[in-house]
Amino acid sequence: MVKFALLARLEAKPGKEQEVADFIKSALPLAEQEAETISWYALQIGPSTFGIFDTFETEEGRKAHLGGQIAAALMAKAPELLAKDPIIEQVDLLAVK
Repeated sequence: MVKFALLARLEAKPGKEQEVADFIKSALPLAEQEAETISWYALQIGPSTFGIFDTFETEEGRKAHLGGQIAAALMAKAPELLAKDPIIEQVDLLAVK
């Protein structure tokens, strides 16, 4: 059962909204390679606000994801694409369907 999650909130720089959308969508193949990442969602919350939500069965899986290729790519591109540092929250899931 999934018990752990990450919620990342990203704010695009003005004029970089499409690049942020394309960038996070391009991470799907990397997420698909992560055996411990149960689900992975790239989302758009508002005109310049984006998010990534992923779930894990174990804390170790969540830590592995945080140390993985997606997080590294995000941090490398953040200064170019984002108006401010990403907000990454560790979430404990209370109920899941």
